[in-house]
Amino acid sequence: MVLGQCAVEDLVTHSNKARFDMKILITGNMGYIGPVLVRHLRSAMPDATLIGYDSGLFAHCLTAAGALPETAIAAQHFGDVRTLPDTLLASVDAVVMLAAVSNDPMGVKFEGVTDAINHLACADIARRAVALGCSRVVFASSCSMYGYAEGGARKESDELNPLTAYARSKVATERALEALDPGNGKGEATITSLRFSTACGMSPRLRLDLVLNDFVACALASREITVLSDGSPWRPLIDVKDMSRAIEWALIRDPAEAGAYVAVNVGTDTWNYQVRDLAKAVAAAVPGTSVSINTNAPPDKRSYKVDFAKYAAIAPRHQPQVSLEQAISELKAGMEQMNFADADFRSSQFMRLKVLEAHMDAGRLDADLHWL
Repeated sequence: MVLGQCAVEDLVTHSNKARFDMKILITGNMGYIGPVLVRHLRSAMPDATLIGYDSGLFAHCLTAAGALPETAIAAQHFGDVRTLPDTLLASVDAVVMLAAVSNDPMGVKFEGVTDAINHLACADIARRAVALGCSRVVFASSCSMYGYAEGGARKESDELNPLTAYARSKVATERALEALDPGNGKGEATITSLRFSTACGMSPRLRLDLVLNDFVACALASREITVLSDGSPWRPLIDVKDMSRAIEWALIRDPAEAGAYVAVNVGTDTWNYQVRDLAKAVAAAVPGTSVSINTNAPPDKRSYKVDFAKYAAIAPRHQPQVSLEQAISELKAGMEQMNFADADFRSSQFMRLKVLEAHMDAGRLDADLHWL
C-alpha cells in the first residue's frame, strides 16, 4: 500500500563532502524512533527519497502528533519484515533496519519471534540487499549486549554478555552482518551496526517502557517516581534525535575511515548514569516530585557502563547534542501538551507489550505476531 510518491531532486553535498541522491528504505519506520528519524533525514538529506516498510502494529499509537508522520516520506509500504520482497530491496540504495521486537518484556513473552524478527529477518534482509546492489546497510543494534559488566566502561572489543532474548538477537545479527560478503555488482557495500544506548526522548509515537520516559511519566501523573530496581544499575542513554544523527552518519560515512563493516557504541560518556540518578534528575525538573526506590528489589543484572571513544573518533560531526536536562524538558513539555495524567500508564498503549496483548485479545494478531 502506497501513501504517496515524490521525485528525487538534485544531489546534495553533506558535511563530510560525500554526495548522495539516495533512495532509503526504513523498516519499522512507524515505531518510536522512525518518525524522529524521518524528520531528521528530511532536513539533513533533503534530496533523499525516504520509503517506509512497517507491519503497522503500533501505527495507531500516536502521541502529540500534529500530522501523520508518514506524510513526510515518499511511500509507505505495509508488510512483515520476515517477508519483505526482493522487488522493494532492488529499488533502493540503502536500508535502515529499525524493525524489532523492541524490549526485554516482549522478548520474554515472544522469545522465538524475537529471534525471527530481530535476527533472522534482519540478517536475511541485509544479505539480499547487498546481493541486489544496495550500497548501505544500517542496523539498529544495542549496547544491551554487554549485559552485566563489572569494572570499567565497555569497548567494542570487550567480551559480550547478552542476558535477554532481545540482547541475544542483536548479537546474532551483528555476527551475521560481520560475516557478510559486502561485494555486489555495483561495488562494495558499507555496513554499519550502531550499538545504541538506551533510547529516550519525545516522539510522535512515544514509548513509556523506557527508563527515563517512564520516570517523567511518573512525575507528571503522580508526582512520585517509583524505581522498580534498587537504583544502582548503570545505563547509558541517548535521545532519539541523537540516534537519528548517528543513522545519518552511517548512511554517508566514508568506509575508508572505519571499514566496510563496523560495529560501534553510539552515545556519549557523559550519558552513563545510574538509574537512581536519572530519577533524581527528573524529580528536580518536576517540582513536588518524590522518588521511591525499592531497596529490597533483587539486583538487576543488566548493568553496564559503555565507552564511546570510538564513535567520537570516527563520527566527530555526528556526536550527541542533546543533554539529559534537555531530554527531560522536552519529554515534560510534550507530555503536558498531551494533557498526560495517567497514573496507570504501565497498563496502557504507551507500553509496547500491552499493545501487542491488546491486538491478540481482540483476535487481530496471532502468537507469532502475524496479522490475522
